[in-house]
Amino acid sequence: MKLNDKLYDCLKWIAILLLPSLATLVAVIFKIWNLPYGNEIAQTITALATFLGAILGISSVQYKKGKK
Repeated sequence: MKLNDKLYDCLKWIAILLLPSLATLVAVIFKIWNLPYGNEIAQTITALATFLGAILGISSVQYKKGKK
């Protein structure tokens, strides 16, 4: 799978910054307000971020191989 630069940069920003910070926000806010399933939601977001990071890592390796 090969991604164009704009899509790659956007997904990388989502995986590295947006999703981890969202997971932290959910975990903290849900705990403060005693809302249910905060940890489960935060763990799900973290799993999505990890999966997206793996996909981006594969794409990056394939891109670098194609440049050689």
